[in-house]
Amino acid sequence: MQISRRRFTRWQLSQFIWDTVLVILMLAVLCLCAAAIMPAFSASRPPPAVIGEFNRMIEKDAVPGATLIVFRNGRQLYRIDAGIDPDAQLPVASASKWMAAALIMTLVDDGKLSLDEPIERRLPAFTGVAGKITLRQILSYTSGQGSLQGLVDIRQNPRMSLAEAANEIAARPLQDRPGQVFRYGSPAFQVAGALAEQATGETWARLFETRIARPLGLQHSYWGNPMWPELSPSQVRNPNLQGGLVTTAEDYGRLLTMLASGGTYEGRRILSKRAIEEMERVQTGNARAGFKPYGANAMLQYALGNWCEKIEPDQSCSVVSSPGALGTYPWIDRQNGLYGLFFMRRRLPIVEKDIQTIRRLIAQTDLHAER
Repeated sequence: MQISRRRFTRWQLSQFIWDTVLVILMLAVLCLCAAAIMPAFSASRPPPAVIGEFNRMIEKDAVPGATLIVFRNGRQLYRIDAGIDPDAQLPVASASKWMAAALIMTLVDDGKLSLDEPIERRLPAFTGVAGKITLRQILSYTSGQGSLQGLVDIRQNPRMSLAEAANEIAARPLQDRPGQVFRYGSPAFQVAGALAEQATGETWARLFETRIARPLGLQHSYWGNPMWPELSPSQVRNPNLQGGLVTTAEDYGRLLTMLASGGTYEGRRILSKRAIEEMERVQTGNARAGFKPYGANAMLQYALGNWCEKIEPDQSCSVVSSPGALGTYPWIDRQNGLYGLFFMRRRLPIVEKDIQTIRRLIAQTDLHAER
């Protein structure tokens, strides 16, 4: 009897160990599954109302995955990643414009370009009235060179140079007299890129690396063409400057932090305060509105490479943004100090109303937290 009792005890111990291992394995699997389907948070936990509305947008609008990051004073307040790799690289469409304009303005700061110099002085292919177009008009889409509807720049050969791209645009007739009509999405940003390369003797890729990417620590951003996604960055000499940026949420957040901080990033000045003020000033107030994209419901006027959502009496913009057609939506609100971005791949007209709802919640919950 004594021997039998010892054997039974060993059997029980063996079963207990195996049962415990199985329970641990099952719990691990459940945790992994939950991590895959539940949103991940970082920094402070987002307000429950924001989490709820964010999840509702994803479900209602069939968003395959999205990131929301909210900042203030250079510090990330909170971040939500739902159904998306936190390091995902996505094309951001028209959110590219803000990045491109920032690069161009570094050259204005250095005196290599002027916002109000006629482009014929650097690009002789532009003659007559077209030669009087200015960089200011190019960055504010009042240069008279058409609109997004033409898809002129997107259809260009990405292997040609930006100078050749500008020459093609110069050969096209103007649709409007420069400065008189705002038509969003014209091919004019390619002309800005050609001006940058002419003024410096460097390629756009090199200028981006030295003036923006390296100073901001951007590790996962590059320029391409939406129609030619299979090309590597080294194969693209004519990147689409108004819609060809591929980046991550973290990288784009660094750009926003620099802009929101008045041109500085981690103690280093990237853009002058004056350049930031010029970028956030209404440039289209005297121009007739010829074309606005569908989904730009909150936009009033255009500044330099970004939209002005709220205009102050001195024509400065206290709320600015640069949403892209694929759903990425960065903004800066200088009234409450909050800025951030929605980062996803879902058509803007589908998600735009929900994005605005969440933005209002972000501001409201922040106000209540301060009280």
